Amino acid sequence: MSAMSGKRRLIAAMTAAGVMALLASYTSAQTMDGQKITLSGSNEVPPVTTSASGTGTVTIGADRSVKANITVTGMTATASHIHEAAAGVNGPVIVPFTKTGDNTFAAADGAKLTEAQYASYKAGNLYVNVHSAANPGGEVRAQLKGN
Repeated sequence: MSAMSGKRRLIAAMTAAGVMALLASYTSAQTMDGQKITLSGSNEVPPVTTSASGTGTVTIGADRSVKANITVTGMTATASHIHEAAAGVNGPVIVPFTKTGDNTFAAADGAKLTEAQYASYKAGNLYVNVHSAANPGGEVRAQLKGN
């Protein structure tokens, strides 16, 4: 084998490895569906007049795993979670979040949706809300958009 032939094989192998890594990365990115959300009192049912607001990122994996980080301002938050219901309707808690700071919450490690809850997510029938003592039913809310 000539030195040039060996270099070509090495370059071809490195190119193939790079393409495989890129495809693996792309596939991995496609299996997670993260979305940024903005929570407001006007999305609550019934609507809440409040200066509080919130932001966060919720990621639902193709394996139904849940990752979430929620932060609110302008309120003293007592609890936060994902509920199952369409916009304009209240529903039961399906994924409780852990309070990680004064006004921050996160999904617990290993949190997962059931198949039925994942179908509700895909249909746009899950929402995140944050509760306070002043508004125990929820002070700010954001609907999750499935796809």
